[in-house]
Amino acid sequence: MIFSKAFGQWVLLVLSLIHFQAAVADFPDAIQRIKPSIVVVGTYKKTDSPQFSLRGTGFAIGNGNLIATNAHVLPDNPSPEAPALVIQGKDASGAPTQRRAVPVLHDKDHDLAILRIDGSPFPPLKLRNSDLVKEGEIIGFTGFPIGGVLGFSPVTHRGMVSAITPIVLPGANAHQLNEKLILRIKAGAFNIFQLDATAYPGNSGSPVFDPESGEIVGIINMVFIKGNRESALSQPSGISYAIPSNYLRAMLESF
Repeated sequence: MIFSKAFGQWVLLVLSLIHFQAAVADFPDAIQRIKPSIVVVGTYKKTDSPQFSLRGTGFAIGNGNLIATNAHVLPDNPSPEAPALVIQGKDASGAPTQRRAVPVLHDKDHDLAILRIDGSPFPPLKLRNSDLVKEGEIIGFTGFPIGGVLGFSPVTHRGMVSAITPIVLPGANAHQLNEKLILRIKAGAFNIFQLDATAYPGNSGSPVFDPESGEIVGIINMVFIKGNRESALSQPSGISYAIPSNYLRAMLESF
């Protein structure tokens, strides 16, 4: 009986190593499939200096003319005089393209937003059932860390799902502790993916994907900060959080 138990554990270990090696081997192919769908989300105004300001990352979903990102990436209460909301990416030929973006759906409780763009579509990414994600799964995410400092070329990071934990997204400050937020807290938290991976402010809205299939399982939305905001760049914690993709799937189905 002891031998059988030890043998069973050995088999599980071997299978786990095989699965890990397969995921690692598929990673480069998954990145090449993901990158054409990744866009910069920002604002543009001809009279500003600089004219373009990066706010976060987005990625194509649905018919390719819909862009998913975080709700907190979008400007607050934009006025007619404010810079226009735009996305920047590459078209089918690889040439840079900039498009005007219009928010069409918001889910501030889960920090998600969907934008619509005109013109030729980007390759849409497939959203996987995030209820099937397990702790310990290897993941990747692609976006624009540290804003435009590294240039507007998508960068990919690798990590794993270190925990699936309940959370209530906080308001930005105490003044936002209103009746709606209190009711939301009383209604309970929702599960979020804690990642053993380093993300940066520009990664907000980055798709978290399965390295084997390239399917999206989550959306980066925040980083654990030790100390002040500047320490997120100088002393990153290596702990990031992602909203499960099922909340985005529900938004897309209601569209």
